[in-house]
Amino acid sequence: MSNIVLQLPYEDQQKVQAYYVSSRVERNAPGVIFAAKLPDTAITVYKSGKVMFQGAGASREAAKFGTAISQTTKTNNTKGDSLPSNFSSLSVIGSDETGTGDYFGPVTVAAVYVPADKIALVEELGVKDSKQLTDDYMRRIAPDLMEVCVHSILTLRNDKYNAIQEKGNSQGKIKALMHNQALKHVLNKMAPQKPDYILIDQFAERTIYYNHIKNEGEIVRENVLFSTKAENLHVAVATASILARYAFLKEMDRLAKTVGFPLQKGASGKVDEMAAKIWLKYGEDTLRSMTKWHFANTQKARNLMKKKQ
Repeated sequence: MSNIVLQLPYEDQQKVQAYYVSSRVERNAPGVIFAAKLPDTAITVYKSGKVMFQGAGASREAAKFGTAISQTTKTNNTKGDSLPSNFSSLSVIGSDETGTGDYFGPVTVAAVYVPADKIALVEELGVKDSKQLTDDYMRRIAPDLMEVCVHSILTLRNDKYNAIQEKGNSQGKIKALMHNQALKHVLNKMAPQKPDYILIDQFAERTIYYNHIKNEGEIVRENVLFSTKAENLHVAVATASILARYAFLKEMDRLAKTVGFPLQKGASGKVDEMAAKIWLKYGEDTLRSMTKWHFANTQKARNLMKKKQ
């Protein structure tokens, strides 16, 4: 299905609406100000000025109003599988994770399905590379994204993370297991519908990833692609990144209530000092339950605590 997007000034948006007024349909989706349906084309006008034409007649209808926004897939400085040239406009499940480098807080993984006909809507809701977005902004837009997209979010709290890690499982294996599980959940929710592709934000080579999950009863393999910086390649991965971060922040909020103050993100010297403070006040069991205990921060916090005693 063709998917063409124009960016039009206000006057031209009005012309589009007037032209298709007799074919108008109701669409109660965020950001949509007008929608019309022809036998072979759907037309949607968004508050941002983007106008999307979808269907067999998309090229014909779009040509009446302007030139399409380039949707060339960004591939600069990425590593992984080669993607189709029109990948950014296809129906894709994207998956991403966060929290793996943070001493405090969980590992979270999200998988999200964004079909071609929702790409413009998801972009209208504010999705772009989550590294360009603030935590507060992601908190605001995540609920709307969860409402419009089929998704799965997994949160591995640190008590369970530590138990799994202490059995000899690497963080890479833990992430692979979570990605596979999240993807299964989304595919099950979509069934019998299937995406064009699945794109995993690459944290391990394909062979290593599948070796990690080789003992799983059900392994997602069909049309799976891997790429670094995948949030720049399809809005589905960018959305997954935002939802994973949202889940991470919610768990950090819960942990903050336990100790009475916000927790430092990352794994810096400030984290060591905060960990030592918590250890002294609440004890080892409490600190262990909210941290990735195998990180070097644990020994550094122990050393700081001894100095303060």
